[in-house]
Amino acid sequence: MSEHVEAMAVDILVVGAGLVGASLACALEGSGYRVALVEATAPDLSPPGFDTRKLALSAASLNALAALGVLAKLPTAPSPIRKLHVSRVGDFGAVRLDAGDVGREGFGAVVLASDLGAALEMRLSEIRNLQRLRPATVSAVSPGDHDVSVQIQQDDATHTLRTRLLIAADGTRSFVRTALGIGTIEHDYQQTLLVCSLAADRAADGTAYERFSEQGPVALLPMGRDYGAVCGVAREDAAGVLALDDTGFIDYFQQRFGWRAGRIFRVGKRNAYPLVRVLAERLDAPRSLLMGNAAQTIHPIGAQGFNLGLRDALMLAELLDGDDPGDAALLSTYVEARREDRERTLAFSDGLARITANDSFPMHLLRSLGLLAIGNSEGLSAPLLSGAMGLRGQVPALARGRA
Repeated sequence: MSEHVEAMAVDILVVGAGLVGASLACALEGSGYRVALVEATAPDLSPPGFDTRKLALSAASLNALAALGVLAKLPTAPSPIRKLHVSRVGDFGAVRLDAGDVGREGFGAVVLASDLGAALEMRLSEIRNLQRLRPATVSAVSPGDHDVSVQIQQDDATHTLRTRLLIAADGTRSFVRTALGIGTIEHDYQQTLLVCSLAADRAADGTAYERFSEQGPVALLPMGRDYGAVCGVAREDAAGVLALDDTGFIDYFQQRFGWRAGRIFRVGKRNAYPLVRVLAERLDAPRSLLMGNAAQTIHPIGAQGFNLGLRDALMLAELLDGDDPGDAALLSTYVEARREDRERTLAFSDGLARITANDSFPMHLLRSLGLLAIGNSEGLSAPLLSGAMGLRGQVPALARGRA
């Protein structure tokens, strides 16, 4: 039988210590608030390997993570994305963008997701007065007028925390979101994403490739000399493709992607992720906010998921003014401040996924004309670049490289 521990009080309780929740805790350092972080598991600090998942960080995210002292903790420097190459099977034209042409060193960079998680863990360990509850889970949420009562299971004890602001950063199937009575709008793309590492005889040169087809997107992200690979397949075909041996998958990916990176000669373990968009019907509840995948789990086209969640966290940290962090007016201001960036990012990822999957002749023609126009017009490519770099809408100061 579990023991009930006397209630404690904090100003901000963050549930979920994934990349977004951990980043928010870092951004709140020195804010003067009493902050607690509920973590389901201890961090995985296993050494990185060839099969480790790659994560594309926008220029805005790099700015922010550097300012938060996280990038300095990475064991390997991020691999810069200096060029973007976007094309579609059967369409003429392609978008080729070079950061040097717009006066930048890169549009973003690629890191090992496990390395970023480890760097955040090291940074969190340096924050004084951060209360960390782990491994722990939330079992009940009860909003009130002046605070939110949260029951937390840790070992054989039940803690009751009272918090003036509750942050749900506990993933796509968020318990806290459900407990707050916030519904979701879901769309199943009927695709499965296969993710792995691969090596090709043409070493990565800083180009990130995205190639679309009726079957789904394929992409390569530069990581040192090698690549992080993404391959979308129809749901009914996923099991068969996943069952291919290394040689069979290399042949399959080469046929889907082409020879832009040369001959693929090595491929790592494949992991599969069903593609389902899950959007919260709203981002706030009394003294509560949703962030990260709890707020929006989106199609990975353009690698916007974590970058969007990080900007959410940065904006909240910027808006907090030292008074009541759960004040209704402040939460309303936050939701409005994030509206443009969120809506445009969601529209971009979902719209691009649907448009590029349409194999009709009129859509072939429209896409081809669009690719040609964007690739040859600075004015038309500017919105694409600003979105890729995380610099559209109301951008948090840390994301702009300002303290």
